[in-house]
Amino acid sequence: MEAMVAQNLFTGYRIGDVDSISVSHLQFADDTLLLGVKSWANVRALRAVLVLFETMSGLKVNFHKSMLVGVNISDSWLGEAASALCCKVGKIPFLYLGLPIGGDPRRLCFWEPVLARIKNRLSGWNSRFLSFGGRLVLLKSVLTSLPVYALSFFKAP
Repeated sequence: MEAMVAQNLFTGYRIGDVDSISVSHLQFADDTLLLGVKSWANVRALRAVLVLFETMSGLKVNFHKSMLVGVNISDSWLGEAASALCCKVGKIPFLYLGLPIGGDPRRLCFWEPVLARIKNRLSGWNSRFLSFGGRLVLLKSVLTSLPVYALSFFKAP
């Protein structure tokens, strides 16, 4: 991807006014987030990069799990671009690694996925078979791991 940006075949997203930098991709484990401006040249470049990746690595890109998400871009253009990339159109906010991306952390609905995960973890255990101490240990383990993960990224209201 860096070579595509260097040769101006893909236009990344510019951040900053003074000494701005171009961000074209972010990677975490086996996930890749590709960022770029709205253009058909970028769509063609993304398709070429992904097909080339498949050819060179022998791995397959799961286009059925992939999403094209736009900010201030018409749904019709996103639909056509997603069709060209053989992926689906995503909406903001969306969940990534269990966290809502693109939402407003000051709103209660932003925290609903975190609350739902806490409820799911706690309801998985049949608490009537646990002693009082066992319930406390379960509660502490659930309440320290999930919210800390979410609060490490977002400030709670």
